[in-house]
Amino acid sequence: MYSPKPTSRFIFFAIILTLLLTFSISVLSEDVDDMEGLEELLAIDEQDQDHVQSSETDVLSRAQRVVLEFNGENSNKVIDENEFVLVLGYAPWCVKSAELMPHFAQAAMALKELGSRVLMAKIDAERYPKAAGGLGIKGFPTLLLFVNATSQAYNAGLTSEEIVTWARKKTGVPVVRVSSETEANEFIKKHSLYAVGFFENFEGPAYEEFVKAATSDNEIQFAETSSSEVARILFPDIKATNHFLGLVKSEPEKFTSFENTFKVDNILQFLDDNKFPLVTLLTEINSARVYSSSNKLQVYVFSDVDELKSLIEPLQNIARKFKTQIMFIHVDIKVENLAKPFLTMFGLEDSEDTVVTAFDYKNGSKYLLEDPTPAKTENFCLGILDGTVSPFYKSQPIPDNKEASILTIVGKTFDSLVLDSNKNVFLEVHTPWCFSCETTSKQVEKLAKHFTGLETLTFARIDASANEHPRLQVNDYPALLFYPAEDKTNPIILPTKSNLKDLAKLVNKYCKSHAKDEL
Repeated sequence: MYSPKPTSRFIFFAIILTLLLTFSISVLSEDVDDMEGLEELLAIDEQDQDHVQSSETDVLSRAQRVVLEFNGENSNKVIDENEFVLVLGYAPWCVKSAELMPHFAQAAMALKELGSRVLMAKIDAERYPKAAGGLGIKGFPTLLLFVNATSQAYNAGLTSEEIVTWARKKTGVPVVRVSSETEANEFIKKHSLYAVGFFENFEGPAYEEFVKAATSDNEIQFAETSSSEVARILFPDIKATNHFLGLVKSEPEKFTSFENTFKVDNILQFLDDNKFPLVTLLTEINSARVYSSSNKLQVYVFSDVDELKSLIEPLQNIARKFKTQIMFIHVDIKVENLAKPFLTMFGLEDSEDTVVTAFDYKNGSKYLLEDPTPAKTENFCLGILDGTVSPFYKSQPIPDNKEASILTIVGKTFDSLVLDSNKNVFLEVHTPWCFSCETTSKQVEKLAKHFTGLETLTFARIDASANEHPRLQVNDYPALLFYPAEDKTNPIILPTKSNLKDLAKLVNKYCKSHAKDEL
């Protein structure tokens, strides 16, 4: 199916922390959340694109006029006089702000058409810093909902549909009642993801739990109906007699029925397990939702969009088998800002072939599948779940340490040269970007020269940006670790700011030798 090029280049794992905090938005990515949208995108030729862009520009222009522009004088007055005000704080130079504003404007237009009481406003926080600060805007972009002049932070997705859903839920419309077939068809046009409930009389314990779940959830629009004809338009596979709940999304696995007891926790878990597509196409606009998913075991497939056409079906078949256990994600390998931070953690940042990796965000483990095929990918997933697949740790090639006064340690030799060594080991841990590492390295070189001939002591160093080991846990660089010969499980942390004489005394102390103290 696919075959990545082998490589020996390995880079730093800590980039994953910044990925989880990413608040990136991309206007062009909104319609690529499912395969249907992807196929449409790939099929549009240049002439069609010009037409679409022109049409979207007109719509956006009208939408932007719906959004009120705050200045230094009118913001407090407007917020005080309106029950609901959703405010976007932005800066003209902020790329993320510029990408979010069209979605915000489209949401404003949609809310107005729905008759919502939410007033949408924006403020240039760079031009009016005092007014923005008074509203609680400290970064860009910031979304805040003011309810009777009291603010609450926005905490949902960033497409216009997601903004509309969140705003309606927070302003008293957790569930939309759909009474006619016309309303049902209109509802379907506006929502790519929704939960539909069928209740004969809108009463009883099951209905009460349904409404509680709709109120608790921030992402998914809930719809309810008492008409079996309307229910079949919203969810054609409905089989219930008196009450029913189903989730609808735009992908081959379009209709999913809730088959548990009607309890709010069960409903919310059902939504969490099923709200993403079988294979989610990662974009900047949905990245925050993906990284914060409750499913912390995620398999990432990196390939170009053209190759995805042939990959998507086998990937969906595999994902279906691990539906509640593993989240499957596709990343366009050519979108550098999305793919490269992941691939550098495996030394594959220059790869142009398909790559399959996995991350377990619960324990920080990462995995790499060599030469992936559909069968190997499925076994890879099974192995991660049953613990037979080992986590991936970076390592540079094994160096030639002959005649070296300070041994170079890599991930592959950490066990043999440090943990399994019958000698005391003085280990310097450094990274290329560490400003003070060079000074410390020079100190270590002098120290190693001073202790030349001491057979019970080995000096070593490791580049933590290119090498990993489960027993090497260092957060600050440089770091100096002393591994006593009799106990390698508890390395002694040595001070990096000590002078050479004090370090020598410490080494003597821990080596329990008669080496000279004076340098």
